[in-house]
Amino acid sequence: MTIYHSPFPDVSIPEQTITERVFANLETRPNETVLTDGPSGRTLTAAEFVDQVKRLAGGLTAAGYGAGRTVALMAPNMPEYCVVFHAVAWAGGTITTLNPTYTASEVAHQLKDSGADLLLTIPMFMETATEGAGETPVVAIGTPEFEALIGGPLEAQVAVDLETHSVVLPYSSGTTGLPKGVMLSHRNLVVNVEQTMVGTDFRAGETTAAFLPFFHIYGMTVLMNMHLAGGGALVTLPRFDLPMFLQISQDVKARRMWVVPPVALALAKHPLVDEYDLSSIEQIFSGAAPLGGELFDALAARLGCLTLQGYGMTELSPVSHAVPAHSPRAGAAGLTLPNTQTRIVDPESGEDQPTGVEGELWVRGPQVMQGYLNNPEATQATITSDGWLRTGDIARIDEEGFVYVVDRLKELIKVKGFQVAPAELEAELVAMDGIVDAAVIGVADDEAGERPMAFVIRAGDAPDADTVHAHFAKTLSTYKQLQDIRFVEEIPKSASGKILRRVLRDQIATDA
Repeated sequence: MTIYHSPFPDVSIPEQTITERVFANLETRPNETVLTDGPSGRTLTAAEFVDQVKRLAGGLTAAGYGAGRTVALMAPNMPEYCVVFHAVAWAGGTITTLNPTYTASEVAHQLKDSGADLLLTIPMFMETATEGAGETPVVAIGTPEFEALIGGPLEAQVAVDLETHSVVLPYSSGTTGLPKGVMLSHRNLVVNVEQTMVGTDFRAGETTAAFLPFFHIYGMTVLMNMHLAGGGALVTLPRFDLPMFLQISQDVKARRMWVVPPVALALAKHPLVDEYDLSSIEQIFSGAAPLGGELFDALAARLGCLTLQGYGMTELSPVSHAVPAHSPRAGAAGLTLPNTQTRIVDPESGEDQPTGVEGELWVRGPQVMQGYLNNPEATQATITSDGWLRTGDIARIDEEGFVYVVDRLKELIKVKGFQVAPAELEAELVAMDGIVDAAVIGVADDEAGERPMAFVIRAGDAPDADTVHAHFAKTLSTYKQLQDIRFVEEIPKSASGKILRRVLRDQIATDA
């Protein structure tokens, strides 16, 4: 077995919940502004944030939504998002985070699967939330009903098992199949904050424009929790808005921008960038999907800063690799983070590959998830008996320990950094009258990185492409919409019935 160890020394893991870890830093700087709502300018100091978390935790507990209960949160980035997240954690509960652009059917699936007892949203999404929630109570943040949930402060963290209590349940498709609840413990979140601070050289005082959604694990750990726990501050944006992002970055003299590849592309090429003073920017750090070497160089040249990249997945809380500022490498996914080990394994033989040879990236460390909620089969298929997580990505590692992700063994499609499960779209297609079979793959897209494309077999009174697009527009989020539909006579499959997506990709490449 060839195991690559981290070049960083191990970090110590505090015996704290994620909220205790955040509070430990905030209590040293009570009067500093730590959260600002970008559109309105509303602010919260560290002391105000701690007080609001404790009061909401007390109210949730009194209302029966405390320890052992699951609260769903469906909202854009805003200071109250951080308050709700940590109030549920402080009260000993579990948070399941929903994309606020979800349709009612997507909301219904996650609420049912996670066993949510309460859904918190904002007035803008109340109609969709209520439709999807069924009998689950729904409360909108900022309304009298929400204010009624704020009670006397819960002064101490409700006791939980740091190793086994699932504090958050984000949803991921993993290496294959439908979205599944990823059980992340307090220990998972705390250690990944510590690991990522080392791997990215995070410094106290860093303030950044936070558009990466907190419901997504990248925004949750790297922005919300790491900035609050590490002495930083956030200016929240409900969605990516290039002028506002640039204005905030200029105004707060941001040291670093946390981005995804489509935003990196805009920063490299959009003429608007030249209208702002971004001289404070030392680093642009990209994650959630691979960033090509050419874009690395273009971005670094335009802004005169380092362009760095990291690698992770929801199941890793999420970060396992990062390119450090002292050793920038265009196109590299990074070095293995502290307390973490890496293997490169041939997916056919199961044998470890030597340096420089491609194989599936396997990761082991304390940031590896507990497993998938109510899905032991998927958990067993993803995590080995000795704790290695199979990432589903094909990578190689060089002599200096840098990992390069070169392909995807798993089926997942990444649209602007968001996961799209082919199985989910295929199920939606075959549920339509007249569609016999379907296969979905990701195709390259300059703006989004990838977009879903469907191959569809029809029979009888079958829907045309316009009808399929209209159906998807009603039932699935915008980033899950099909870019193209190709009607075919046959879908290539293996003897066991598995869709041969690589064959479909080769067909597209040949046609091009």
